Amino acid sequence: MRRIFGSKIFIISLVIILVFVLAALTAGEDSRLGVVRNILTVPLNPLQKGIKTVSDKVKDSVNFFREIRTAREENQELKKKLQQMEHELEKVYRLKKENENLKKLLSFKEQFTQETVGCNIIAKDSGNLFESFTIDRGSKDGISVNDPVINANGLVGRVSRVDLLSSKVVSIIDTESSVSARLSKSRDLVILRGDAQLRTEGLCRLDYIPPDVEVAVGDKVETSGMSSLYPKGIIIGEIIQIVKNEGQFDYYAIVKPAVDFRRLEEVVVIKVGAEQGEQQ
Repeated sequence: MRRIFGSKIFIISLVIILVFVLAALTAGEDSRLGVVRNILTVPLNPLQKGIKTVSDKVKDSVNFFREIRTAREENQELKKKLQQMEHELEKVYRLKKENENLKKLLSFKEQFTQETVGCNIIAKDSGNLFESFTIDRGSKDGISVNDPVINANGLVGRVSRVDLLSSKVVSIIDTESSVSARLSKSRDLVILRGDAQLRTEGLCRLDYIPPDVEVAVGDKVETSGMSSLYPKGIIIGEIIQIVKNEGQFDYYAIVKPAVDFRRLEEVVVIKVGAEQGEQQ
C-alpha cells in the first residue's frame, strides 16, 4: 500500500511540476511567473535548440523525399510525352514519305496513256526480297497476264498469273525475267535479265552489250518499248559495274534497280493487256 501511495504522490508531484513549468514558459512578460520562466529557459535552451534542429532536419527530409517523388512523377510524365512525340514524328515522317511516293507515282503515271490500277502487296514468296509476290487485284479489276508492274521509283516486273481477286507478280530480279531495255545516254538496245547469283543482292544483269557501245558506271537503263510487254521509257536502274571477258565479243554489266526489292509495299499495274484486247 505504501508503494502504491508513494508512487501516486510521485506522479501527482510530477504533474504539478510539469504544469508549473508549462505555466511559467507560457506566461507573459509582466507575469510573476516570468522570472521562473527566465530561469527555466536557461537550462532548457539547448534542449529547445536541439529539438528545433531535429525538427528542421525531419522537415527537410520529408520535403526532400516529397520533392523526389514529385520529380519522379514529372519524369514519368515527360517520358510519356516524349514517347507520344516520337510516335507523332514517326507518323509525320511516314505520311511525308507516302506523300512523296504518291507525287512521284502520279507524275510517273501521267506519261502512260494506258489505264493503271493501284495495288497492295498481300503476300510474297519466302526470302528477304520480293522476287515474286501477290497483289490484291485480279481479273475482276481488269488485270491481265503480262501487264507491267511499277512503283514510284521504276519498273517492278510483270503479272504472271491472274485470279479473280488477286494476281501473282514476277519481278525483274527473278531468273525467269527478261526485259528489252535501252541505255538512256547512248540509246543502244540491250537485254536486262535476272541472274541466279545477283538476285540475292537485289541486282540484275545487262547482257549483249556490243564492244563498240560506250557504257560507264552510273549510266541509266530504261525500257526500250521494242516489245509489247513494257511501255517505253520506264526507268529500270543504273549500271554499277562493267564486266569484260577476254576473248569474247560482247560483255555485260551489273544493274542496280531503281526499285528497292527489300521494301515493297504498294505497286501500280499498267493495263497493257486490256488495251491490246481492245485493239484486237
